[in-house]
Amino acid sequence: MTGLDVLLMFVLGAIWGGSYLFIRVAVPAFGPFALIDVRLWIAGLALVPLALAARRMPDLRKRGPAFLLLGAINAGIPFTLVAFAVQGLNASISAILNATTPLFTALVAAIWLRERMNALKVLGLGVGLSGVVALVGLNPLPMTPERLFAVGCSLTAALCYGIGAVMTRKRFAGQDPLALTIGQQLGAALVALIPALLVPPVRTPTVEEAGALLALALVCTSLAYLIYFRLMARIGPTRTMLTIFLVPFFSLVWGVLFLHEPVNAGIAIGLGLILLGMGLVTGLIAPRARQA
Repeated sequence: MTGLDVLLMFVLGAIWGGSYLFIRVAVPAFGPFALIDVRLWIAGLALVPLALAARRMPDLRKRGPAFLLLGAINAGIPFTLVAFAVQGLNASISAILNATTPLFTALVAAIWLRERMNALKVLGLGVGLSGVVALVGLNPLPMTPERLFAVGCSLTAALCYGIGAVMTRKRFAGQDPLALTIGQQLGAALVALIPALLVPPVRTPTVEEAGALLALALVCTSLAYLIYFRLMARIGPTRTMLTIFLVPFFSLVWGVLFLHEPVNAGIAIGLGLILLGMGLVTGLIAPRARQA
């Protein structure tokens, strides 16, 4: 892993950490369905001229159904779930819950790819789960049905990302990152079109809300997924998913700076346990072998 790869991981973490802030700003005007569908169309179509000039367009005729499935699982469904979640939770809490993605990735890989679940991974899953319990249970805000629904949306989105990571590894190995980004976003946009038409925007957005949507589409989606798939191709899915460690930290910082969100003991303990669990699952934290 080169210095450029490490830099790209930090850039990606900062961008994805900011996506929760932009969703929180834009979703009151657009609503979850319209916000995500417009985000996906802008994100996918913005990259088409670049792909045409470089002759790197995805083969939509041959791989159209696969892109629809990947787009739904890795973008359309989880994006929409997160948009629902941030309406009932702080952006930082939603990001921390989403940070369980590597835990779900390990579970999906064990089931789908028959990857071995050793004792450290099992321990990591348990520690990560305890972090979720601490994050929710120690939060001073009352756990109303709406907030519990938001927690469920965040965790289900993390499961979708885990499935998407394994699917990318299994079915799209060697795929050009630009073509894969466009194929996924346009596939997801088509899947999300029907609910977006059935549930139109709530009201006319303000300049700030429209700007948040553009930043969400062009920076947090188009640019972010180009970096993501480039990292997947260069350093593999396991190391790439370590970026998720950085997302909740950046989301916490952006939430405090721009949304004035509070930081309490539940957030600190939950974040620490989830990150520890992620480290155990991914092998970043492992006991050293004793030398004879």
